[in-house]
Amino acid sequence: MKISDIFKLAIETGIEADLRPKEKVQKVLDKKKQAFEKSLDKESFDKELLENPYSDSRILHIANDIDIKKILFGIDIAPAEILMAKQLGVDLVISHHPLGIALATLHDVMELQADVLNQYGVPINIAEGLLQKKISEVARGLNSANHQRTVDAAKIMGVNLMCLHTACDNLAADYLKNAIEAKDPETVGDVMDVIENIDEYKVAKKNGAGAKIFVGDRDNKCGVVAMTEITGGTEGSSKIYDKMANAGVGTVVGMHVSEDHRKEAKAAHVNMVVAGHMSSDSLGINLFLDKLNDIEIIPCSGLIRVKRS
Repeated sequence: MKISDIFKLAIETGIEADLRPKEKVQKVLDKKKQAFEKSLDKESFDKELLENPYSDSRILHIANDIDIKKILFGIDIAPAEILMAKQLGVDLVISHHPLGIALATLHDVMELQADVLNQYGVPINIAEGLLQKKISEVARGLNSANHQRTVDAAKIMGVNLMCLHTACDNLAADYLKNAIEAKDPETVGDVMDVIENIDEYKVAKKNGAGAKIFVGDRDNKCGVVAMTEITGGTEGSSKIYDKMANAGVGTVVGMHVSEDHRKEAKAAHVNMVVAGHMSSDSLGINLFLDKLNDIEIIPCSGLIRVKRS
């Protein structure tokens, strides 16, 4: 497989697992195409987004467009991992967390969260209104980041580099949603049991980073369990929980959570299960990596490699 083949497969797989209906994803692409057609500056338009609905998943640098036999894949890739890749002689480095332009435009993918919240019963106008404020905050926060640092290292060292963020997070969200719904849990403890029976979370628990209940307890009735904080770029608005409670959501499953979010969920009487960050990232990545036949995978930087096929 070439670099472009791996990337195309990742985007297709991410779309297939997207919690939104396919027509919603297509509307995102159609909206970008309309914007491009109306743009007076087509030269600088981000044309990647005409075919790729996930701004935080990109091919960042192609030094040698060769058949890929060995990949170094990490949750976070920094110049140190680029040097490691050069030493190991890998054909491609893949970062889960976004780098370069994918980091600079991370906020664009957060609109996904509004559609997912709407599917759980939150009125779309409320979801979008609260999310737009958060998107603006995230965009301003990313403005000062050194986006190109690792990309520059890859260019200097002649290393192929891409990142796959929401494209993989969608796989984790879809897997968790199906696993939890298949067990029809009654309590928060039942939800925890499902999560803790998944291999990546078993390893994380042994390493002291297992799933935890941040709001509520094991005996609480879980009600509707929402996967609203597994995919969609980064953490959304902390003011959404009372709206979710009013829509009938009883429990939220997330990768990680800030203290503000925990406090707001508690005030709204919404149970909160934090599955774990590296373990949840690893779940989505592994579901994708299992599709790459005959390619050696070297996991690094927090990736818990588990093979399912």
